[in-house]
Amino acid sequence: MRCKYFLLLLLTFVIGSICTAQDAQYIKKDGGIMLTQSGASHFAKLPLRCAEKEFPYKTGITFGDSSFTTSPKNYHPAFFGCFDWHSSVHGHWMLVRLLKLFPGIPEAGQIRELFNKHFTPENINREVLIFRSKDNKGFERTYGWAWLLQLQDELLTWNDADAKNWAAALHPLAGELSKLTVAYLDKLVYPIRVGEHSNLAFGLSMMYDYAAHQKDTTLTKAINGAAMRFYFADKNCPFSWEPGGSDFLSPCLEEADLMRKVLPKQAFTSWLKKFMPQLFDKNFKIEPGKVKDRSDGKLVHLDGLNLSRAWCLKGIAATINNKHLLQLANEHLEAALPQVASGNYEGEHWLASFAVYALTN
Repeated sequence: MRCKYFLLLLLTFVIGSICTAQDAQYIKKDGGIMLTQSGASHFAKLPLRCAEKEFPYKTGITFGDSSFTTSPKNYHPAFFGCFDWHSSVHGHWMLVRLLKLFPGIPEAGQIRELFNKHFTPENINREVLIFRSKDNKGFERTYGWAWLLQLQDELLTWNDADAKNWAAALHPLAGELSKLTVAYLDKLVYPIRVGEHSNLAFGLSMMYDYAAHQKDTTLTKAINGAAMRFYFADKNCPFSWEPGGSDFLSPCLEEADLMRKVLPKQAFTSWLKKFMPQLFDKNFKIEPGKVKDRSDGKLVHLDGLNLSRAWCLKGIAATINNKHLLQLANEHLEAALPQVASGNYEGEHWLASFAVYALTN
């Protein structure tokens, strides 16, 4: 009887272990943290839940007349959900990234249906009109622009028939934002070093990927020039001042993440030793940001900071072959990942995109 009871307990433990392994949203492997198919399905549900949720909505456009006094869906027919334009854009980016990496997720059909509905030439041309209006040339500059170009890059690097159609529809908007970025950088006199949306280094880093992959030489040249003009002479970034109370980007780490892409490896290492010498100290610690109220849309930014710090640290660690920085990245991931689906819409409408970018980039 005792033997049967022991075997039953053992069987229960084994089955439970298998189910736990299968249901894990992410796993530790080769010193890093990796997304699983269960995790991909879990994260995909969040933007799918809000991609067509019109309200609450925070608009960022300038009303030059009464033509925009209508539902946001009428002037943002592709990106009207998930609270604001940029969150909708990077929610769409995330769904493409997940579908590419995990084509068998249960949400695959729903994702394709959503994109077929949103990414039509008519819808995207209406989106372009916003950026061509004299009052809104700076709308979503540069944060939303960067995510839109990331989205287009994700589509253009995917050998999928649907993706080719979606990229073709998105092409006019991507082209418009590339031109606006070049024009903006030509006029910009000083860098923007905040920890929120307008952080210039973040925008340039994300757009650099698109420009390099898609051979947009004009945009690449503009980004390289701006990076060298604004950041090459920087030294001793005041990292001890971070984070601010509503930061979701690290001004110091975002700058380093950009420069690792712009500079050759040896030149970057020399630059980084002057810019953030503490990163080469094996005893250097970074405490993850803390959030006391995840129902506050600004305070919950700190969960995003932990995720963006993680992807910056991962990129820097890989470039200079530094295992300690990778461990710091993992600590930030482990602090933030359980908070992505907190039950509060203030974070749930956008944090999954940051989590997927940090886990898969």
